[in-house]
Amino acid sequence: MSSYNYLGFAQSEGECADQAEASIKKYGISFCSPRADIGTSDLHTEVERQVAEFVGKPAATVYSMGFVTNGTAFPALVGKGCLLISDQLNHASIRFGARVSGAVIDMFKHNDMSDLERLLRERISQGQPRTHRPWRKILVAVEGLYSMEGTLVNLPGLIALKRKYKFGLYVDEAHSVGAIGPKGRGVCDYFGIDPSEVDILMGTLTKSFGANGGYIASSKAIIDKIRVTNAGTIFGESPTPAVLAQIQSSLKIIAGDIAPGQGEERLQRIAFNSRYLRLGLKRLGFIVYGHDDSPIVPLLLYHPAKIPAFSHEMLKRKIAVVVVGYPATPLLTSRVRFCVSAAHTKDDLDRLLAACDQAGDVLQLKFSSGVAGGQEALHDGMLNEKEGEVRSCLETGNQPAFTPPRWRLEDVIKRGVQDVKQPLY
Repeated sequence: MSSYNYLGFAQSEGECADQAEASIKKYGISFCSPRADIGTSDLHTEVERQVAEFVGKPAATVYSMGFVTNGTAFPALVGKGCLLISDQLNHASIRFGARVSGAVIDMFKHNDMSDLERLLRERISQGQPRTHRPWRKILVAVEGLYSMEGTLVNLPGLIALKRKYKFGLYVDEAHSVGAIGPKGRGVCDYFGIDPSEVDILMGTLTKSFGANGGYIASSKAIIDKIRVTNAGTIFGESPTPAVLAQIQSSLKIIAGDIAPGQGEERLQRIAFNSRYLRLGLKRLGFIVYGHDDSPIVPLLLYHPAKIPAFSHEMLKRKIAVVVVGYPATPLLTSRVRFCVSAAHTKDDLDRLLAACDQAGDVLQLKFSSGVAGGQEALHDGMLNEKEGEVRSCLETGNQPAFTPPRWRLEDVIKRGVQDVKQPLY
């Protein structure tokens, strides 16, 4: 449960593996050169065309590392005299690129459109520091799906502000492209928004596509500028033939060009798995963060001392998980992050729910009632009385007669398949 293999393409057999093997026989292991020298082949141009078509942009360029894609893109897009406004929970690669760019940096509260609008008004009215000249450019950078929170960007709200204040919009779709939307094409697909409304779409090829690297998709003019000013293109090693073949074949499967029906099945499977696991954890009494359709499901542990304990409990049950604490998260909101894949079966998720149910009892992690998963709440008139009963029993060392309105594991598994078709709680 710790891999970003969202669509299950990272496998040693099948169409993707066959294409990767064939590319090595044709092109060799590496191109042994940066893109700006002699490291560009017909594979690169074809993959870039496919990526641009997939995300709905006129042009795209690919890189051999996702972190480098963000880290070198911002210095090519903004500089001195520009304003870069970033969501406070943006990835470290965005923060790194922003600092290197030389632009003035501001942050707004996570996904808070009111705070962003307040900041825009203030900065536009004041202009550049000291001189108060108008900004050369204003760029707002956000993520499509936040990897530690599981939250989706408020894209409709951002587009409304963009039309009003005329800023540029940069959306990092590292975790959302391939995993979100009816056709797997990211947050624009999910919200039904034309990709032309977003100026720059960035994404990684490491996760949903089972390869490595990243891409930037935008207008032809912006992509041409990035190609000649981006350090990742000039100095970075070119993506290898096998990686490009993996990207190419996975994109074709999602689009239905090869292995018809397989791409649609993978998209439906990850959508079901994401909702099924999230609803199951809520009903068992855990507090989980994020959007209902997010394949990232953070489960709150809170106390830092429970981080290694939970990991150990999972390993005892042969389940690998990612546990996260400070400084990646606030000190008192330590968590475990489950990453759902289309390769997971329902039996896999049921086994995980059973393991979490046991570990939650051992480590006292069930801070929520089953009401979050749709269980009937206690009558309002009973709450104070029952709370008093629980407190008195705990003080005297006795077991309280009252139990929270949670779900039994058997009921969670039995009803989950049908209930995920309804709006989650």
